[in-house]
Parts: sequence; structure tokens; C-alpha cells
Amino acid sequence: MEDDSEPEQSPWAHLSDVCLRRVFHWLDDRNRSQAALICKTWNWAMQSGSLWRSRTITFYGRPSRAHTLERQSALWYVKKFGKYLEHLEIKLSKPYSATFTRRFQVTMGGLLMSCLSKCNSSLVSLSIESLELDRLIWKNVVRDQFMRNLATFLKRMSKYLDYCNLKGARVTLEEGCELLNSLSCLTNKSFTSQINIEDFFSLHLPVYSSTLFHQTTSKFHSLVILAFNYNCISDELLDILWEHSAHSLCTLNIKCHIHDPHEQVVWGMLWANLATRAPKLNVNFFFERVMKHDHLARILLVDIPVRSIRLQSCYFSDPDWTMRPTVTNLLPAYWLVLKIFLNPTLLQGNLYVRKIVCTPCLLTEL
Repeated sequence: MEDDSEPEQSPWAHLSDVCLRRVFHWLDDRNRSQAALICKTWNWAMQSGSLWRSRTITFYGRPSRAHTLERQSALWYVKKFGKYLEHLEIKLSKPYSATFTRRFQVTMGGLLMSCLSKCNSSLVSLSIESLELDRLIWKNVVRDQFMRNLATFLKRMSKYLDYCNLKGARVTLEEGCELLNSLSCLTNKSFTSQINIEDFFSLHLPVYSSTLFHQTTSKFHSLVILAFNYNCISDELLDILWEHSAHSLCTLNIKCHIHDPHEQVVWGMLWANLATRAPKLNVNFFFERVMKHDHLARILLVDIPVRSIRLQSCYFSDPDWTMRPTVTNLLPAYWLVLKIFLNPTLLQGNLYVRKIVCTPCLLTEL
């Protein structure tokens, strides 16, 4: 007697669309493409825009075969599904030659200008870190073309972008202001809420004294989080933040590097005014090789709503330096709000310091 019953179907055949898309979400590009060949339903799931909202593309200086295939795959899928992209992150890993930067510039030019500029209207987050455009591996013609492409792309996306991260770009003052101005070119105002321009300008530049920089920052009217270097801080900048972004400003992440100018005079009263008008404001300081008490005391004014302080250094060999004045005289002023971490053994050594973090209870014991 023949069995007329239908063959039993796999439980996978009964997955809802939501569950199926969730499964595809956890697959890498290769597995997604293979799974899409199973049936029409799975191929349809592959086309879901929710799978292609975020993309990270890493460019390796000396890529392995696996890294090359990974990058090529990421680029291909960005071009195919770029209209869905909301978050794009570009990483550079150990660029080492002019040939690498030339290839990177050509690839990014095609990606930004030929692909995303034409089909995408939903990009809200762009991150391109560690460009280090002041290095000799960037030939002038390659560097200039990349800067033009990036500025043009930022102009076209300025009404969509909410987050822009150009940390480590290392550009000149004029180039940096041109890129930032690109975010406000359509209405002469920018409503980008999160900007990371830490190490954005080349070393040694006294950005705080630049009228051009102040004109540029005055165009940002809805800043929530701003990361930058202390060489940008001035009375004028604090006035600009007070006037245009105090209603929204929540976090300032400030890096102070030993090679950046950091001896400018800033009025504590202006910090206090900003803190009063921006009651949610928290300021986080990161000091790199700036360790001496007199330098820190000039910067860490009691009027600043400091939330955290991090001090980091390598081989700081000044025989007259000690951490104790900073911990015992300076940090207690912030003990009610401070959130830092401390390795107590560092208080006993003068030669090698990596990181310093304190807790309020420790400060009360000193």
C-alpha cells in the first residue's frame, strides 16, 4: 500500500520572516550568499534592507588573502545594497606605502562618489579613523583628491549625517575647517549631534587662536557629544558652545597631548556659565604625556563639570616628577563627581606610568 502522505518538512521551512532575517543577521557575507541559494524565501530574506544598515570595511597595509577577500566582499555588498546603508565605518590598519594610499584613494573615491552619493539617502553615521594625512606616504596629488572627494561627499550627506568621526585625520587648519564646513553647506547650519575630531588637526597647531575655526564651530547648533583636543579650547569656543549648543550638549571628550599647545589661558567663569546652561554636561579629560602638576592645574579648573580624568604616558623619566601633588592637591576638588581609576602602585614610582584612575573613596583617604 502506497503512502500518500506528504514528506515531512524541515522546521526551517516554517520560520517567520522576522526570525529568518534574524538568522541572516548573524551570518557573514559568505554564508549569507550561500544561504540565499536555498530557496526563493531565503533569497528574499537576503534582500532585506535591515541586514545592510551597518558595514565596516577594513583596509590592511599588508593584507592576507583572507583580508583581501573580506574587503572585496564588503565593497561589493555596499555597492549592491548601498541604498539601505545607515552606518559606515572605514578602518585603516597599518598603511605603509604610497601605493597603498593611492589604491585606498581610488577605492574610496568610487565608493563615496560613484556609489553612495547616487543611491543613498539614509546614511546617519560615518566613521573614518586614523587617516594620518600628514604622513609622507600620502603624496600631494593623492591626498588632495581624497580630500576633495570626502568634502563633496560630506556636503551631499550633510542633511542626513548625525554622527561624523574623523579621529586621527591629521589635516591642516584650513583643510580641517573646510571638511567641517561641508557638514553645514546646505543651510549654513549643521545639526550633526555627534562629532569626533580628536587628533583631527596636525600636531603643534594652536587651533584655539584661529578665527576660521571659531567661524566653523559656530555653525553647529545641536551638538550632543563632541570629542576634540585641548589645543582647540578657548574662551571663544566656550562662548560658541554656550550660545548654540548648550540646550543639547551632554558630553565633551577632551584629549591633551604633550606636543599640542596646551598653555593657553581659559577663564573658569566661562566654563561655569556653560555648565549652568548645559546642566547635563559631563567633561572627560584624557592626558597623554602631560603629567606635571602645574600643567594639569592650569587646565583642570574647578569650574569644569569634570566626570573623568585619565593620565597615560610612556617612559616619563623626569627625576623631579611625582604623582602625589596631583592626587592629593588637584583631584580632591572633583571627588563628588569624579569617575576615574587608579593603580595605587603608580604613586610610588616616578619612571614609568601607563594609566591612572582614582575613586572618590581613595581621594578621601589621601
